[in-house]
Amino acid sequence: MTAISAATTEQRERALEILLGPDLEPIVDMVAWSPGRDTYEAASADGSVRFRRTAEPAGGFAVESVEGQNPLAVQDPTRFGDLVSERETPHPRRDANSYPNGYQQFAQVFDHPSAPDLCVIHSASHNWEDQGGHLGEHGSLGIIQARAPFVAAGAGVASLGLADLGCRLIDVAPTVLSLLGATAEGTLLSHQDGVPFQPVLAEPGRARHVVGFLFDGANPNVLYDLAMRGEAPNVARLMSEGTACRYGALASLPTVTLANHTGILTGSYPGHHGILHNAWVDRASGQQVITNSPATWANAMQWLNPGVETLHHAVKRHFPGARTASINEPCDSGADYSTFDLVRNGQRPEPPPGPDDLPDATERFVRPSKDYRWGSRVDHTAVEQFGSVWGDSESRPPTFTWVNFTLTDSAFHRGGPYSEMAAAAVRDTDARVGRIFEQVESSGVWDDCAFFIVADHGMEESDPAVRGDWDVALRESGVEVRDEGYGFLYLTSS
Repeated sequence: MTAISAATTEQRERALEILLGPDLEPIVDMVAWSPGRDTYEAASADGSVRFRRTAEPAGGFAVESVEGQNPLAVQDPTRFGDLVSERETPHPRRDANSYPNGYQQFAQVFDHPSAPDLCVIHSASHNWEDQGGHLGEHGSLGIIQARAPFVAAGAGVASLGLADLGCRLIDVAPTVLSLLGATAEGTLLSHQDGVPFQPVLAEPGRARHVVGFLFDGANPNVLYDLAMRGEAPNVARLMSEGTACRYGALASLPTVTLANHTGILTGSYPGHHGILHNAWVDRASGQQVITNSPATWANAMQWLNPGVETLHHAVKRHFPGARTASINEPCDSGADYSTFDLVRNGQRPEPPPGPDDLPDATERFVRPSKDYRWGSRVDHTAVEQFGSVWGDSESRPPTFTWVNFTLTDSAFHRGGPYSEMAAAAVRDTDARVGRIFEQVESSGVWDDCAFFIVADHGMEESDPAVRGDWDVALRESGVEVRDEGYGFLYLTSS
């Protein structure tokens, strides 16, 4: 592939003219770039803002200028905070949307040495035709696509029920360490952007074990609603015994899989932990980097920045002798047991049963849908692996265990977040959580165990009528560009 050259001001201005023009307005929400160190601009068809990072307060931002409407003016984390209000405003336009932590969200992306020349945010209504026209979409900065569920319960966790609270996914790792009793001045991990989420920490140090579940791509309002209606009893159990954040946990930009799996497990933004996107360009070599594919998951953590700890590293540093397990999770660096370590060593897990013999799988979808069947089989294997790790009678259960469930992402994409397919995926995944609960209870450590449920991003219903690709318009206008991961534009010299 051709090496990447620095984009000229002329290239960028020409690209912005196309991206922010009337033809692409239905699919382009806004575009951001960094014209200089610690200086950033974001623009939409309605206006623009220029802002900079400040030394005091550390991590703060100051707006330098605004023309027209500031696209990042609304950063309300409570907007669309329940299923009714979310569904009353389908695919909201930017003037009805919200972009929490918007300044930091863009700035952290451009901290990465391979950051794009332009970061394009697609509109809430955009239906990605190149991805098969998914009804459920994510990747945007908008709150419905950024908001993931957050539920914590068990040893040391406050019992607040569904509370008017919200946090960030990067707060999960330091919160886990605090529950286990880790203490440190400054940071609990070697690099840490998140902070312990204090409202849930009723008794730090009370937990002796933590089990985390990631429901990939789950919309929190949908998940909470299904739990409260009795369709996800195991999720409901954690919500009633512990704390669920009504306003969820906000994913980092880009709100996609590997960037946020790694953010959850390192407490750092994508621009800081190194897994910048599902795909990007390594500027040092000009080569494309792909981390989110079956062919690359096992080795994706080679792109983790040197010195960045995962929870597995940090747990074992704070608690010498502790064991950790990573089940069906690409961000597995430092784990004693890892699904993908087995893959790297050529020891693939036993194949799961077919759809006719697969437990906890909705027949209506697992038979006709290839994606639903694949997700169901992968998640069944995760439960089997959990049982193998926790059922080892010769050793104490791991101090920290992470379980990634994939089915919800497949179903929420295909059917949309409000579909019966999405609801079935939640029910099936909840049943698998129940099987893991049985294993924890049989191990005799239930009272010493804390649990988390999160996702890597939200999921928003798109409009099938709003399709299109800015790549085509750019190239037809003579702008040479590489679009990686959908929205990271690298402008190339002609």
